[in-house]
Amino acid sequence: MTVATQVKTCCASLKSAQANLEQFALNTQNQEAKALFTSAAQQTKQILEQIEQRVQQLELEEPQYKGF
Repeated sequence: MTVATQVKTCCASLKSAQANLEQFALNTQNQEAKALFTSAAQQTKQILEQIEQRVQQLELEEPQYKGF
């Protein structure tokens, strides 16, 4: 498995985790838990944005990985 594939797999996993955290925040009635889930989802989104920038870099450096 190439580095580009691993990074893209990581992005997909992070998107899934972010969606789960957002869903947990919506489903809970506990305000403390809601705040915790919301904060974790926001942090995950920030990390995801950084990794997506890395994916773009990898695709520029190695065009054969674009679109995988």
